[in-house]
Amino acid sequence: MGEFELIEQFFKPNRPPAPASQAPAAPESIVLGIGDDCALLQPAPGMQLAVSSDMLVEGRHFFADADPAALGHKALAVNLSDLAAMGAEPLACTLALALPPERARDEAWLAAFAGGLRALADAHACPLVGGDTTAGPLNLCITVLGQVPAGQALRRGGARPGDELWVSGTLGDARLALLALRGDIALPPPALAAARQRLERPTPRLPLGRGLRGIASSCIDLSDGLAGDVGHLLAASGVGAVIDADAAANLIAVIAFLSGAGGTFDLNFRRSTVLTGGDDYELAFTAPPGARAAVERAGEKAATPVTRIGRIEAAPGLRLIDAAGRPVEDGFRSFDHFA
Repeated sequence: MGEFELIEQFFKPNRPPAPASQAPAAPESIVLGIGDDCALLQPAPGMQLAVSSDMLVEGRHFFADADPAALGHKALAVNLSDLAAMGAEPLACTLALALPPERARDEAWLAAFAGGLRALADAHACPLVGGDTTAGPLNLCITVLGQVPAGQALRRGGARPGDELWVSGTLGDARLALLALRGDIALPPPALAAARQRLERPTPRLPLGRGLRGIASSCIDLSDGLAGDVGHLLAASGVGAVIDADAAANLIAVIAFLSGAGGTFDLNFRRSTVLTGGDDYELAFTAPPGARAAVERAGEKAATPVTRIGRIEAAPGLRLIDAAGRPVEDGFRSFDHFA
C-alpha cells in the first residue's frame, strides 16, 4: 500500500464528524479539509485561534505493543488537554505520522489506530483535516487547532497571592499503571485495569476548561507531574504556592481497589506518585477564594470532580506541607525528557 492509498483508506473522512454534545464546532469553520496543500479554517467572529502540538514516540511515550486504538485516542487526547487548559473548544487537527514498514503493511493496526483517533475526534467535533506520513520509527505528532473568545483564554500567568489552587479529577493512577507494566510494582487486576485506562485513554477536560472561563485566574494541564507543571504556572505568574501534599496523595483513584488505608503503598510513595508521575492530563488552576462556589458549579456542570489542594503566596517557589500543616521535604521533581 502506498502513502496516498494509506491516507485515503484510513485517514480521509468518509462522513462529517458527529457534533460534540458540549462544544459543537460550526460546520463553516472547516472550509477545506484533507486533499489539498493546506486545510482552510474559518474561526467564528470574535474568536482567537488556539494551536498546540504534541509528539508521542514509541519507546519513550508508549510501549511497542500498545493497543493501537488506545494509542490513536491518546495521541489526540493529550493535545485536546492543552485546549482544555486554555478554555478553548476544538476546531480541527492534523496528524504527522512516521511508520515503520511493518506497521504500514498492517491494515488491522492502522484501522484500529485510525478508529481510536476518529472516535475521540468525533466526540469533540475535531475533524482530521491534514498532515503527513513518512517511513521511520513509530512517531505520532498531532497539531490541534481550537478557538476561544477573544480575551477569555485561560493562561498560566494570572495567579495572584491569596488565590486557591485546585486540580480536576484524580492524579497518580497513570504513573501506577506505568510502574506496574514495567514490573516495578504489583497491582491486583481491577486496580491495574483502572490505572491502565487512565494511562492509555486520558479524558481531556474540555467542558471544565470552558466552564472556568471568567472564573479561574490561571490554568495549566498536568502532563509531566503536579510539582513541575504547577511550577511552570507559578513561574509564569511570578508567585509561589503551598500545596497540601497529603491531600494530593489522596487523589489516587486506584487506592480504593487496595486493602487497607493506602493499600500497600506508604504515604511518601503516594506523594511522590502524584507530585512527579505525569500522564494525568487533568487541569491545575487557580481562583480567588470568593469564586469557590463558582468553581464547584463548573465542576458539577462538567461532571468532573475538583479539589482544592493549596494556595498561592507572594513568595516565589513551591512549598509542601502535610495534613497537619508541617513542612514536607521537597525532593520531588517532575519528568524532563532531557534531564
